[in-house]
Amino acid sequence: MHADVRNKLLVSLPPDELRGILPLCEEVPVEVGERIIGADETIRYAFFPESGLLSVSFDAGGRGCLDMSVVGQEGMVSTASVLGVGRTPHEVRARVGGTALRIAVGSLRELILRNAVLRLTLMRYVQATIVSGHQTALGLHRCKLEQRLAAWVLQAADRLPGDDIEITHEVLAQVLGTHRPGITAALQKLVRGKAIAAGRRKLTVLDRARLAMIAGAGYGTAEREYARLIAPLSPGRPSSEPVASSRTADCAEEL
Repeated sequence: MHADVRNKLLVSLPPDELRGILPLCEEVPVEVGERIIGADETIRYAFFPESGLLSVSFDAGGRGCLDMSVVGQEGMVSTASVLGVGRTPHEVRARVGGTALRIAVGSLRELILRNAVLRLTLMRYVQATIVSGHQTALGLHRCKLEQRLAAWVLQAADRLPGDDIEITHEVLAQVLGTHRPGITAALQKLVRGKAIAAGRRKLTVLDRARLAMIAGAGYGTAEREYARLIAPLSPGRPSSEPVASSRTADCAEEL
């Protein structure tokens, strides 16, 4: 099973540490739309995604749930279990189907207490998620919808193989906390700019640098922090660094 592990947090562990955690994990399928951790419910399992995409969302108070972060094979959920917290107001759902390695929270906490390397790795990941949350908050406050969409597409592409993202307009609207017509209009802008191609149930990334330029401050800082602390998110792929331009300095600039 060691050679087949794709989760970057687990792969980053030394072989002996990895051998200690894998026997306690069970590979489980995760279906699109499935809720794997409920808000304010006791967290029984932690999940290390091997494929697909999970979202960590927050109740927007009568306006549905707003996704605060996207998690794929670079991470795990819920970080609350790493911090010794038994429940959280966040909900975790699958946005793109895949598989995950599931471990009982009690077993994970015992390993964290005994294993300094695992503890440090997971704490580094918690730091990366904090920065990611701050980046999301900045985007919500200062970025237009098409900029937030560009950032999300990049974040999703960083966590999936290839350049295709299987997702509907309806789910994208849920992810970004808006209405479907707004998502359609934002997608059309990205398509006209030749940053993506869009079908009924699929997006294809065409120009990562262009997407990063559009996303502005909504993308980049959290990704660099993850790379600094753990590993590059998408090694071997074309750069997502925005092309130098005065228009990328402020997320609120006109596109």
